[in-house]
Amino acid sequence: MKYPETATPYTATYLIFRKAEKIALLLRKNTPWMNNYWGLPSGKVDRKGGDGSESFKAAGCHEGLEEVGVKIEPTDLKHVLTVHRNEPEEDMVWVDVYFEVTKWKGELYNAEPEIHERLDLFDPNNLPINIVPSVKAGIEAIENGKTYIEYGWEGSGA
Repeated sequence: MKYPETATPYTATYLIFRKAEKIALLLRKNTPWMNNYWGLPSGKVDRKGGDGSESFKAAGCHEGLEEVGVKIEPTDLKHVLTVHRNEPEEDMVWVDVYFEVTKWKGELYNAEPEIHERLDLFDPNNLPINIVPSVKAGIEAIENGKTYIEYGWEGSGA
């Protein structure tokens, strides 16, 4: 049964990889959204055929391999933040789940050079100016110990 009055947000997973107290960011290019802006390794939660959608953790594991070339076990993803994000100019509402990756196999690298210019490490307290604004808000929330924020909603402060 479908409930027409119930919101159906888009869903995405974001990954925080820390090395030497810095966070891995990717510089976007050749994408339909936010080119020349830094973002976290991330991606939409895929909808599967008749068996529903993949989980947020499963999405994180496949995005880690796809975007930065490392293997992650679901048990090595620690939930750190949920963001209820409103993008009114795109008429889209999202639920973004951020995980800190506590352990991975392999070395981080730009595994998708066709859509990312490069991968770099940044101090979370000194982020680049050209970072995706909602990602900046997410990283700042995590650094301030928050586990939930609303972004882009009137009166949300973000």
